[in-house]
Amino acid sequence: MKSTKWFALLMVLVMLVSACAAPAAAPAGEAAAPAAEAPAASEMHIAWPYTVPPAGHWNTFVTNGIFSGSPYQALLEPPLFYYMWADESWLPMAGQSWEWVDDVTLRVVLPSGAVWSDGSAYSAQDVVDTFAIYRLLNTAPWADHLTDVVAVDETTVDFLLNGPSTVAPRRLLRDSSIHASSVYGEWAAKVNELVAAGKSVQDQEWKDLLAQFNEFRPDDMVVLGPYKIDQASVTESQLILNKVPTSFMAENVKFDRLVNYNGETPVVTPLVLSGDVDYATHGFPPATEREYIDLGYRIIRAPNYNGPALYLNHKVAPFDQKEVRQALAYAIDRNENGVVSLADSGRAVVHMAGFSDNLAANWIDAETAAKLNKYEFDRAKAEEILLGLGWSRDSDNVWLDADGNRMEFELTAPAEFADWSAAAENLAQQLTDFGIKTAFRGVTYTQHDIDVQDGNFQMAIRAWGAGNPHPNFSFNFNLRTPYNQAISGVGDTAKAGISFPLVQQTDALGEVDLGALVVESGAGSDLAAQKAVVSKLALAYNELLPQIPLWERYGNNPAPAIRITGWPEDGDPVYQNGTYNDPFVIVLMVTGQLQPVAN
Repeated sequence: MKSTKWFALLMVLVMLVSACAAPAAAPAGEAAAPAAEAPAASEMHIAWPYTVPPAGHWNTFVTNGIFSGSPYQALLEPPLFYYMWADESWLPMAGQSWEWVDDVTLRVVLPSGAVWSDGSAYSAQDVVDTFAIYRLLNTAPWADHLTDVVAVDETTVDFLLNGPSTVAPRRLLRDSSIHASSVYGEWAAKVNELVAAGKSVQDQEWKDLLAQFNEFRPDDMVVLGPYKIDQASVTESQLILNKVPTSFMAENVKFDRLVNYNGETPVVTPLVLSGDVDYATHGFPPATEREYIDLGYRIIRAPNYNGPALYLNHKVAPFDQKEVRQALAYAIDRNENGVVSLADSGRAVVHMAGFSDNLAANWIDAETAAKLNKYEFDRAKAEEILLGLGWSRDSDNVWLDADGNRMEFELTAPAEFADWSAAAENLAQQLTDFGIKTAFRGVTYTQHDIDVQDGNFQMAIRAWGAGNPHPNFSFNFNLRTPYNQAISGVGDTAKAGISFPLVQQTDALGEVDLGALVVESGAGSDLAAQKAVVSKLALAYNELLPQIPLWERYGNNPAPAIRITGWPEDGDPVYQNGTYNDPFVIVLMVTGQLQPVAN
């Protein structure tokens, strides 16, 4: 009630100020006086955390690139296309159209006449050079699919694959942002020289060039999209993205500039409450969400197709035993954990298959689904498993393993992620109540990511799954990223992560090579064969629980109608794109559906 009164007072003040600022109407029969000033620039206020210079920089290929990983990066350095989840179509971004020439040649046609913000022409060479840098980084397209990327002519590019693949379009067309050759062309040439000399990621020359590129700091970000960061505007609290009038996408977007507020949930919350932010994707806790609703704010609740999981360091006993991980899954009330963390937007995982329950029916047949253990909350079952391992309890009701070691651990989570921190705090209490004495410690979000990748943790909250329509991406994230087996890691650059071996013995399938199955799940063009592999991965993941998925996150994104309008009604197909996957907010911006509120 207090917040509602505050909001009403704020609106009155806004109307008074607006009334005082508006020119008086001319008397009847008289011509109106010309406006004293040009119309104010239209703005949309957003929020996303970034690192300020000099630590933050303009090389968005590497760590701490400003806006790297942000959904709004697509407005600066767009991918070739966005995928529209509802009808499986492709929305042109930096590409105009694409087709299969044959089973292993994907051809993309680019828009003609487009230019970068530095005035250089956008051409096929930009795409070729971009993918040369991705080759240096050994990203998934090169690790799993590509043999070459070739410019056919000024506006046509061929991607040559090592075999048919239904997931290659996603990785090539959507998951790879296009960068300017005027900035990165020299680096691409160096990569091509190494390739011509027969060098690969295992060679020292390759490692040396990669190390040099990781330190490359261009003076500015040259953009193809409709917005560009104003370097002079970058402060600890905000930055401004101005419309680029020469961008071929400029006519589509309806805002003259975007004002981005820096910070995670604790910083952004008061800005949303004060009406300074028009849209935010942070994980706001239930109490904050109720305040937004009391203020009359719209809450957009789209699926994200992933969520938080309990990560266990498999080098720390007893987490290397699948029976222990299974017992923990039974001992955790995932529904309570989700509700405490995000209310209606934290929905307990059901299938425990390693990818979104929203996608399960598309990929798992009824017979496989029936075999999946849902690990419904059952502490008696959890206790039965541990007793069967020879465990016992001490006088404090804390579990002792078969060797008498007391089960006492630390659980970490990113301190600034309000939803994950709430999940960790609740989880620590649940495990402690069960007899696994668990202390929660928040770690700043940038350091927490590093700690988990380096294996410097016992238990942690990190993400499971990936917001992509093919489960291959989720399994790749769960098993073959720096959080476990880094596909880009070579020798001393490989990350420990959870240290979960990819060759495992299972009851359901016998011995399995999970890494090979992940690759196989996206190989070829036979969807029926891929579904069979996905079913195997689901069964293996469900039994082995490399991570323990807790709940699936749905957005609880506030969208107050202060400066912008045009949000579709709940249930509109565009929201199937989710918050971060092919973000609906970007779709609505580049198609001109989001517009300034009329003055």
